[in-house]
Amino acid sequence: MGIQRAQRASLALTLNYVAFALAVSAVTTSYWCEGTRKVVKPFCMGPVKVKQTYCIHFNSSNINDTRLVQYIYETGEEKFLMRKFHTGIWFSCEQTVDLIGFNCKSFLEIAPDHERGVLWLCIVAECLYIALLFTGGALMVIEMCPCFNLINRLKLNAFAALCTALSGLFGMVAHMMFTTAFQLAVQMGPEDWRPKTWDYSWSYLLAWGSFGTCMGSAVTALNHYTKTIIEFKFKRRTIEKNQRIKQKILELDVPEDLWYITSLQEQADQHDALYVNGSEPSLFNPTILDNWDREYC
Repeated sequence: MGIQRAQRASLALTLNYVAFALAVSAVTTSYWCEGTRKVVKPFCMGPVKVKQTYCIHFNSSNINDTRLVQYIYETGEEKFLMRKFHTGIWFSCEQTVDLIGFNCKSFLEIAPDHERGVLWLCIVAECLYIALLFTGGALMVIEMCPCFNLINRLKLNAFAALCTALSGLFGMVAHMMFTTAFQLAVQMGPEDWRPKTWDYSWSYLLAWGSFGTCMGSAVTALNHYTKTIIEFKFKRRTIEKNQRIKQKILELDVPEDLWYITSLQEQADQHDALYVNGSEPSLFNPTILDNWDREYC
């Protein structure tokens, strides 16, 4: 059982580390959403030796010349350009005019004024998510330290499970708030920013993957806590029962020959109780409580 408890604790800690790494990677990148914007091609300025597809060629220096429209129509040159963009919690980046590199600006500048509060709540919730997730992982590491007794370890395990579960709730709220803020920016944001096509990208998947892993860590930690409590209470009840029976035998002055029969009956009761609970049968003695701290590790 001690090995099983150690495995559950290690699994909860591993899931916590994975969730933390995924959360940090998602928050620090700007690929939550990506797509394309349809923009009008600018006129090519200056002498051009190689044909450029991102601008409209015209030899006249007067860009207000009415012949420009006729030239575009007669040559059939596409007047619009599809620029790629990607957006995260902090920044929104769009391809430059020459389609080489990206220009980035704060996503707060793009979000509608009356909806920036939603984005700020998203940022605060993401920060709380990462902070609580880190706290839960730190408590799990401290819990595995052999310098603490059983009661203190159980308390640390309970607080670790609580922090991890709360962090998962904050993460879920933060991800949903970003989804709302981005959709509002698409519908009511600046005209020169609204995308033609868009979809969620890999940072968004990392964020939700982190949430799922975080909740898995919380459930594993809570399962570790509850199973330890149940095993401890069961052993304690069994030991107390044995002590009461032996005390009654001593009070009744039962011959020693009958002690063996009583012991066999106790073992049968223990076997039935453990089998119903889905555990392997085992024998207990009063020294279990003394060795419990070592077995917990």
